[in-house]
Amino acid sequence: MTRLSQHKSALALITLLALSAGAYAAGADLGQAVKQTTNWTAIGMFAFFVIVTLFITKWAASRTKNASDFYTAGGSLTGFQNGLAIAGDYMSAASFLGISGLVFASGFDGLIYSIGWLVGWPLITFLMAERLRNLGKFTFADVAGYRFDQTPIRVFAACGSLVVVAFYMTAQMVGAGQLIKLLFGLDYLYAEMLVGTIMMIYVLFGGMTATSWVQIIKACMLLGGATFMAFAVLLQFGFSPEAMFVKAIEVHSKKDAIMGPGALITNPISAISIGMALMFGTAGLPHILMRFFTVSSAKEARKSVGWATTWIGYFYILTFIIGFGAITNLIPNPMDYFVGGDISKGLTGGGNMAAVHLSRAVGGNMFMGFISAVAFATILAVVAGLTLSGASAVSHDLYASVWRKGRVDQADELRASRITVVILGIIAVFFGIAFEKENVAFMVMLAFVVAASANFPVLFMSVLWKDCTTKGAVTGGFVGLILAVVLTVGSNAVWVLALHNPKGSAWFPYDSAAIFSIPAAFLVIWLVSLMDHSARAAVDREGYPAQEVRSETGIGSASNSGR
Repeated sequence: MTRLSQHKSALALITLLALSAGAYAAGADLGQAVKQTTNWTAIGMFAFFVIVTLFITKWAASRTKNASDFYTAGGSLTGFQNGLAIAGDYMSAASFLGISGLVFASGFDGLIYSIGWLVGWPLITFLMAERLRNLGKFTFADVAGYRFDQTPIRVFAACGSLVVVAFYMTAQMVGAGQLIKLLFGLDYLYAEMLVGTIMMIYVLFGGMTATSWVQIIKACMLLGGATFMAFAVLLQFGFSPEAMFVKAIEVHSKKDAIMGPGALITNPISAISIGMALMFGTAGLPHILMRFFTVSSAKEARKSVGWATTWIGYFYILTFIIGFGAITNLIPNPMDYFVGGDISKGLTGGGNMAAVHLSRAVGGNMFMGFISAVAFATILAVVAGLTLSGASAVSHDLYASVWRKGRVDQADELRASRITVVILGIIAVFFGIAFEKENVAFMVMLAFVVAASANFPVLFMSVLWKDCTTKGAVTGGFVGLILAVVLTVGSNAVWVLALHNPKGSAWFPYDSAAIFSIPAAFLVIWLVSLMDHSARAAVDREGYPAQEVRSETGIGSASNSGR
């Protein structure tokens, strides 16, 4: 593999992590990135970020005295703070580099993923946020299993959460290693160990308080950096988007085609399926759902979603401007940004380096170092959130609720949580190293499809349908989970590109399984619940009125949550 193709392979991973495991990213061959010259500016800025957040972790550790502090920061965050933290959890380096790279290459079509992610938030706002806060304690299983038999529903919830966390975290760890190797000049092995160690320190000692503030700081850095880039681009055109678009059409090889949709994903079923995975998957991601337990009331939970939607929507608007700004700034200067000065050979380092190159074009090497450090910090913050949600699934759902049947004091549960964090951190580093040279695009798609097909249907039906039973929820949830995994394995992204079977042998023809697995999960939950006439089913149905009152009013939520 040539030096150029290795560069492109490593940077392709960033877009893959943006969930473009469909038509755009399916063909990437993730080889080993070439170690670059050490970027001391980026390393210095990232070191400063780590030092500041470690001091925050030290402060958070002094406040983390019990399980509530560890899992939910004691419910002490305001709606504004939690909204920023959610945005920090959600806005990844993949979104920043991947979407701006898509816009640079395809124009308007690059917005398909950002729009898919964004439209999931109104669903959470109107259907989930208030009920999550009123019914939940530490994990989404507290909400889904409020009136159900605890053992089966928590076993399912833990399985669903851990599958999502495992696949999502592995992809993030591989992306972190390749990104650091390419931008910072560090060896892949050291990069993995660095991410794993810092992440474990954040979560192990500071719990949700430290994790939240890491995400808040990272969100501010990312929003600040992206805002400066967008401002600098618009300043070049007198703050006229129309003038920017005219210039982009003039210099881009696709001309006015970059302003029209439809070229990126041509199969309508795949387009709908990917949209469903993005939208409903957001409402089933465990590390996002548990953030609604960090505020003091349902009112603050609604504020959280409002602020998160505001920041995320603003961020995706910025990536659109940055993508077009890259077109107008980089293409006219091929000698500075393209391989050998030849536009046909692509950007130096690959198409997903558009935002990084633009940062140098508008802010010089110092700003480029800042953007590189921000890209690394974003992955670190997301991995910390994933680790905490995985630890809560094991310690709270499995250890405290299933194994110990609730007969466990908070000190024991907190100890189990911290042991789980260490184990998950070691596993994350191991998987990151093991999958260094593999195509991990399918892992992110699978994480979203599982969240949409297993976690979301169970959460939705258990909270909003009075006749839903334990047996229906658990059966339908596992059907959605298994179907999502099996169909994704049969897709081209996994069967051919990851498992190296012959080209054209994939037996599932679409890029996402969500259009089949989500309806299947809802259908099975409905059918099994209707046919369930057991004594347990009667108890489940009788418990709905009390659940509805608490979910709508919050009566009893404060005492039950231990706050």
